[in-house]
Amino acid sequence: MATDTTETSRPAPPEQIRAVPVRHPWRWVAAAVVAVLVAMFVHMLVTNPVFQWRFMVDNMFTPAVLTGARTSLIMTVLAMVIGVLLGIVLAVMRLSPNPIVSGAAWVYVWFFRAIPRLVLLFFVANLGALYATYHLGVPFGGQLMHLLGFRGDLQFLGLNGNQIFAGFTAGLIGLALSEAAYMAEIVRAGIQSVDSGQVEAASALGMSRSATMRRIVLPQAMRVIIPPTGNETIAMLKDTSLLIAVPVTTELSFQLRAIGSRTFQIIPLAVASILWYLALTSVLMVGQYFLERRFSRGFGTRETRAQRAARQAQDVGATH
Repeated sequence: MATDTTETSRPAPPEQIRAVPVRHPWRWVAAAVVAVLVAMFVHMLVTNPVFQWRFMVDNMFTPAVLTGARTSLIMTVLAMVIGVLLGIVLAVMRLSPNPIVSGAAWVYVWFFRAIPRLVLLFFVANLGALYATYHLGVPFGGQLMHLLGFRGDLQFLGLNGNQIFAGFTAGLIGLALSEAAYMAEIVRAGIQSVDSGQVEAASALGMSRSATMRRIVLPQAMRVIIPPTGNETIAMLKDTSLLIAVPVTTELSFQLRAIGSRTFQIIPLAVASILWYLALTSVLMVGQYFLERRFSRGFGTRETRAQRAARQAQDVGATH
């Protein structure tokens, strides 16, 4: 009795994959070109006698320059604090259902965003001519007191515009008013990025509008507000150099420019200004980085390699 036997043949093992790395010759060419350009630039900085590095270092840390750096930082902090607070108020007004309130906020934002800061600072510095003497009190108070048989003018406070709209105060007013317009749009975008359902839930729980804004909306909106606010802070530090239009003589750029004009060494002191602003803005960028990390916790976190390996191990253990 014959039986048919069929032999099952095993499939041949697959060939070993030979991975060939992709070559990028143009990357090396671009890197070589960049390296040559950087070397040429560094050589120009070191060998060109016009820069006068020793003279620059000796004059960029004088007491007057250090005072100017402190003035620029103080102006930046104060202008940003006032601008942020006023910007929050304007942003809430822009989102108000009252058309008069929202319209007034829109006009403010439109006006101060349209005016260059140099022009605005020059205008504020000359407001003393318009308000040389300004008194706060009851309108037509003198006539009213005369009709009642009394002496007086019902003026409570007298202001001298030539003292207010000059120097540091004028610069602070101009920069803060301008910054408030930009911060109003930044804060408004941050508020609108929060899901409206959370506002409805807070309202259902009986929270007031101000409490909802303070405890629910703004903490979540900070994730969107912080990055552009950091950029505005850096821009504000650089815009303190525009205070020459007031003028503010204790400002950093003014002091360095004065030294350069007095010693007829314009380029070395211009390079010193660049180095000062690079150092100060670098410090602000570091602070912005850590603020962004803090307020971005829990949003868009990426799974690390260790977390991915642990999750895969748990999945394998669950299948067995």
